[in-house]
Amino acid sequence: MVYIVIIAIMIIFVIFCYFQNNRIDKTYYEIKKDNIDRDLKIVHLSDFHSKRINKVVDILEKEKPDIICITGDYINDKCKNKEKMLEYGKRLVSIAPVYYITGNHERRLDSFDQLMCELKSIGFIVLLNEIAENDEIAVLGLDENQADFKDYRARKNGTFEYKDMSKYFKELEKIDKLRIVLSHFPENFEGLKEMNYSQYNFDLQLSGHAHGGQWIMPLVGPLFSPGQGVFPKYARGSFGDKPMMIVSRGLGNSEFPLRLFNHPEVIIISIKKS
Repeated sequence: MVYIVIIAIMIIFVIFCYFQNNRIDKTYYEIKKDNIDRDLKIVHLSDFHSKRINKVVDILEKEKPDIICITGDYINDKCKNKEKMLEYGKRLVSIAPVYYITGNHERRLDSFDQLMCELKSIGFIVLLNEIAENDEIAVLGLDENQADFKDYRARKNGTFEYKDMSKYFKELEKIDKLRIVLSHFPENFEGLKEMNYSQYNFDLQLSGHAHGGQWIMPLVGPLFSPGQGVFPKYARGSFGDKPMMIVSRGLGNSEFPLRLFNHPEVIIISIKKS
């Protein structure tokens, strides 16, 4: 009888863990802007970590976004499932233009340059400190390259030298369109001193990296994020108004295999003309 109870508990635990890591949450935001001519829809995806998720494609096909933004760590630092992720990326591109930036995982790869060429070849708009425009939107994609583990230690000690991104923001500010910034690291929005991104004139920053804090505990909140440490502030949700930042909880896992009370997330942002 005891063995039956133990086996039943184990089965329930496995089902619970699978549910925590594979149920996709859809999070909706509505933002009013006066610098657009029509309503727009943006889907924000982040931190796949080489995990193909067919449910995400189903959501995109139903939502019919104008653009898709991927804010880094599409491929993990072992280059796992690269060919499958390239094929998966073609499915995303068939739905809407895909604007992509790097995360810390891609930046660790020896084959970084080759991967960027391969992502471009399938149709991703790869932005490495570059601005891409269409008729309605200007997207600045930042390649912050805060990738090495020694960088984490330097940031914790306060000795890390951040890149000066001001010239890219100043170029973005010249463009009279909806201005969007893609940054893998959400803490750079307000957490830097003189170099914080929130000081610049743009509309919306999309970020990932924090994985929602990995575990979100009741009454406590997100527990840990690389670069922010315990109880990270910028792990999920929105911050600020003009500019605003929206942080994705991400879709996959990296070194730590289990999410807890923190389902993978697809963010759908409706930009309404005010």
